[in-house]
Amino acid sequence: MRFSTKINFIGNFGIKYKDKRVTSVDSIKFLGLILDNTLSWKKHVESIIPKLSTAVFAMRVVQPFLSFDSLKLIYYSYFHAILSYGIIFWGNSSQSNSIFRMQKKAIRIMIGASNRDSCKEYFKKTKNTATTVSIFVVTFVICS
Repeated sequence: MRFSTKINFIGNFGIKYKDKRVTSVDSIKFLGLILDNTLSWKKHVESIIPKLSTAVFAMRVVQPFLSFDSLKLIYYSYFHAILSYGIIFWGNSSQSNSIFRMQKKAIRIMIGASNRDSCKEYFKKTKNTATTVSIFVVTFVICS
């Protein structure tokens, strides 16, 4: 994979290794993160959203039968685990807003709120549940 900017796309060069041509790809999965040639993280975020959507659906299905503490446990074991993996790389991208919307859906399900309610107070009520941006910032500060 050859990295380039969106504006200055570098053409396809013939690279050989042991007399075999190395093919160029637009994206590759490495350690669970999908890297694309512009490092925009769009493909990675697009691969995370269906996983998070499945977690939100699972929470919605069991919500009438479980307590708040049990839903919080499901949130952290299922949703948060997917959300936080590699966030130090993709957390500052423009595509992270769609993941934040999924997180708000999960929080509303945990609290039992409607889809149109603001989540600002709900993040405070859930105690220790940080927003996507907050998780990114904390991870960045710890790793710096």
